[in-house]
Amino acid sequence: MQTEVIIAGFGGQGVLFGGQLLAYAGLDEGKNVTWIPAYGPEMRGGTANCTAIISDEEIGSPLVRYPAAIIAMNRPSLDKYENQVKPGGLLVVNSSMLDRPVKRTDIRVVEVDAGDVAEKLGDKRMTNMVLLGALLANLPVLPLSAIENALTVHLPERHKRLLPKNFEALREGAKYKLN
Repeated sequence: MQTEVIIAGFGGQGVLFGGQLLAYAGLDEGKNVTWIPAYGPEMRGGTANCTAIISDEEIGSPLVRYPAAIIAMNRPSLDKYENQVKPGGLLVVNSSMLDRPVKRTDIRVVEVDAGDVAEKLGDKRMTNMVLLGALLANLPVLPLSAIENALTVHLPERHKRLLPKNFEALREGAKYKLN
């Protein structure tokens, strides 16, 4: 089985890190993966997105037109990617950064006030982990434990102190499971 995920938002929101983490977790689980980052020339505040593919078999192409899932971390990302989710696919949106509802009715939509959840956890930088937790609760491509393991193994030593907050943010996001 092959699962394609696009994560999109502003630079500085942890968009690329979220996708890279999915790729690392997939690799650590013995899957085939690709990860392609794309970002504007700005370090923070510009647009950023990445595509992660996780597969049990060889991946034919790293390019994705209609992914199984998208995480839209802000309004411009929702505007750009909403129509690309394949019918029946999953759209996880950061409702704290939106001023309009999702228009599509042929996809599953998970709305998470991820900024507020991360703030209640004490660190707004955990917004991406909250959304990743919501994604994995509704798209069983990898277990949360694989993401936690990838964080433990691949997070730079200087950030290891943030592991408990990352784990907590993932679990909080996972509470947004659709019925």
